Amino acid sequence: MKKFIITSIIAALFATGTALKAQDNQNDYLGLPGDNLNLFAVMKLFQESKTLEDFERSLNDPNSNINNLDLNGDNLIDYIKVIDDVDGDVHNIVLQVAVSPVQNQDVAVFTVQHFPNGQVQIQLTGDEELYGKNYIIEPNFDDPNLRGTPNPGYTGAGGQTTVYTTYQIASWPLIRFIFLPNYVAWHSSWRWGYYPSYWHPWRPYSWNYYYGYQYNWNHDYIRNYRRIDYHRYSRYNDFYYNGRRAYSPEVNHRVQMGYYKTTYSHPEQRREGENMFAKNHPDVYKRSSTMYKTSATHRTTPTMVTRPIVNRPAVNNNEVNRRQVTPNSNKPVYSSHPDNNSKTNKRANAPVTSRPMTNPSMDRNKTVTRKPSATVPNKSTNQNVDRRTGPAKTINQPKKNDASSSNRKNVNKTETTVKKDVKKENVKKNSDHGIK
Repeated sequence: MKKFIITSIIAALFATGTALKAQDNQNDYLGLPGDNLNLFAVMKLFQESKTLEDFERSLNDPNSNINNLDLNGDNLIDYIKVIDDVDGDVHNIVLQVAVSPVQNQDVAVFTVQHFPNGQVQIQLTGDEELYGKNYIIEPNFDDPNLRGTPNPGYTGAGGQTTVYTTYQIASWPLIRFIFLPNYVAWHSSWRWGYYPSYWHPWRPYSWNYYYGYQYNWNHDYIRNYRRIDYHRYSRYNDFYYNGRRAYSPEVNHRVQMGYYKTTYSHPEQRREGENMFAKNHPDVYKRSSTMYKTSATHRTTPTMVTRPIVNRPAVNNNEVNRRQVTPNSNKPVYSSHPDNNSKTNKRANAPVTSRPMTNPSMDRNKTVTRKPSATVPNKSTNQNVDRRTGPAKTINQPKKNDASSSNRKNVNKTETTVKKDVKKENVKKNSDHGIK
């Protein structure tokens, strides 16, 4: 009964976990090409990079598992180039893909504002063609006047929220790099058909595989970043959106035709993406486990295995029989002492004939009583018998069997009679020969 209850609890937890996963999938699902480039991962990579060149290279590195875009539909990953358009003290760092020899499509843009007092604000805006309207990511600023909404797609488990000040943002390595006095605005030189020698495109993964890998970072993403729906850079529309944004009609047509939705057709591959993350980041994978996973794991771990039955062979059968008829099933079997009531049961159940063969004295008695009619022709024969059956003192021990004592008296009488007859015969022979 206890096992059935535990099994039911585990099944319920698994069903709850499956429902939560399905809900997470639905919330994270945009149904747009941007699903295959996680902007939270892009922001995290930006924070960890030192230069824009390093950032571009890491962004297109297959080992980072961040870029999964295939906008032109050639079944190969697109190379994302980085371009920095400077507007005074504001850097508009654009991520862009060449979808054909004549068309480019912006994917997202960083707007980094530097203020005279040394403070810096940064936002990452996904292009509306790929992410929809006002999909904006920023760090968790320490400012009560800055109201942001949490990302509804990334509500996974996370620790305490990290709150950044605008001065801390200014200390990021890449932020300091682009505001150096001798900095030259970075413009990637790569274009359609001309890519770095170290880069080789690979086939894109399904969205479920990509998400199965990426969602394990959610505890970092939700702790450090948030999603809001408005721009802090006042010239975003005038300088960037209306003046510098690259737009591809081919990508728009594919979105309208639903071409990119085919990437959601392999839900069974989510587990494969999760396994890949566990292989590449085993420590992070342990921390990213959600509460229902941890709870299920703890409940499936046996807690009463310190005294297994197989380690007590002397009372095995009695223990098993006793447990089969125990009426109280609320108390765990393993919590009882291994020897409780075992002696009483053994004495009550042990058969009378279970011990005779282990008693040497009974064996000797049996050896003597097996030959009740055996005759002893002479003394030497009797001595041989004594040597085989044991020392003489064993035979002459106090009587324990009436049959054995009676046989020994008959043997002694026979020996005495034989001696008397021999003596009489010798006396008669001597008298015949005149010997006194």
